[in-house]
Amino acid sequence: MTDLVLVGLLLGLLALSVPVATAFGLTAAVFLALSTDIPLTLIPQQMFAGVDSTVLQAVPFFLLAGGLMDKGGISLRLVNFANTLVGWVTGGLAMVSVVASMFFAGISGSAAADSAAIGSVMIPAMEKKGYAKDFAAALIACAGTIGTMIPPSIPMIIYGVSTGTSIGALFIAGAVPGVLMGLALMAHSYGVSRRRGYLGVPFPSAREAWTTLREAALTLLMPVIIVGGILGGVFTPTEAAAVAVFYSVVLGGFIYRELRWQHLPEILVTTGVSTGIVMFIIATSTAYSWILARRGIPLLLANGFTGVTQNPWVFLILVNLLLLAVGTVMETVPSIIIFAPVLLPLVKQLGIDPVFFGVIMVVNLSMGLASPPSGATLFVSTAIAEESLDRVCRAVWPLLFSMIAILLLITFVPSLVLWLPRLVYGR
Repeated sequence: MTDLVLVGLLLGLLALSVPVATAFGLTAAVFLALSTDIPLTLIPQQMFAGVDSTVLQAVPFFLLAGGLMDKGGISLRLVNFANTLVGWVTGGLAMVSVVASMFFAGISGSAAADSAAIGSVMIPAMEKKGYAKDFAAALIACAGTIGTMIPPSIPMIIYGVSTGTSIGALFIAGAVPGVLMGLALMAHSYGVSRRRGYLGVPFPSAREAWTTLREAALTLLMPVIIVGGILGGVFTPTEAAAVAVFYSVVLGGFIYRELRWQHLPEILVTTGVSTGIVMFIIATSTAYSWILARRGIPLLLANGFTGVTQNPWVFLILVNLLLLAVGTVMETVPSIIIFAPVLLPLVKQLGIDPVFFGVIMVVNLSMGLASPPSGATLFVSTAIAEESLDRVCRAVWPLLFSMIAILLLITFVPSLVLWLPRLVYGR
């Protein structure tokens, strides 16, 4: 009965639109208040333990780097370069939106930042060219989720911290699924554009192509520096995030000269608020996870899965269904903190690689960011487009089905995820 109250109270608070972090904290506090053998002081202790990690310092640094690059004119240069690559094909601006999101994903590590930076440039441009606003917003929402797959990825960092899995291996393992997701969205956009008559822009001249490449070249070095430095042992993920901030300041402020001193207060406040939200969610969800573990609910869930099947493929299908559902109502970070430690022992028991499972988990939950009713990128792109949420929700489902096809592909062909980590780490 107590276990049902523990889970039911959380679900009830979430259904009432109580903020996720507050819902976790209140549920933990109510449970401990009703328990005579557990002191309430354990809540702050567990909350502090949840955020007391050097690796988590990478989160605010990557958020800050994304903000600096957005204000520094870097997102516009990425869009211009993507326009040179694919803007001339049918549905060119839709293609540009996806490619630019893939480029920006290698910089920010945040889906919401990806959608905001690229959407603010591409949604108005697509609208001027006659694209339906609901389709443009839905495409940006889905493309933004790639920001959590292609390295660097904040959810990958959270999974690595929660499970003790190599963050470097997780980073490079997410690259191929991220690219495949981008290609799926581009293929879908091409089909829609052919039916609706969305034409491409004129083919660029050699001079225009060279100009956009030259302007974007230093920006495109960012993922190489970050991932290459981590894999080469030059710096840790946290140090890589600090390097990304330094590089963003140099690039936007001294080379492109579009980052101004007056931009810094807004960027720092936005980064501080975003960091506070993420860390508060991590802290309260850690306390809630501790209570779940104490009640033995993870063991019950694991036994429930093993009671259904011992086949790893069937298990992965069930996990996909579970996480797809969870991702539509719960944010990525708390979902990882709660479910990753619960499922990992069973994952190892069934012989599934933890790096592979981490990618599957992040991809599933990332898709929830573009899914109704509570997707973060869905809200961001809808606000930019100034379109009805109902219309954007209807437009997003066909795109999500294309992404689910890629999810099934990487689920049943693990080598697509693991060949890069094996090549680098000899896993």
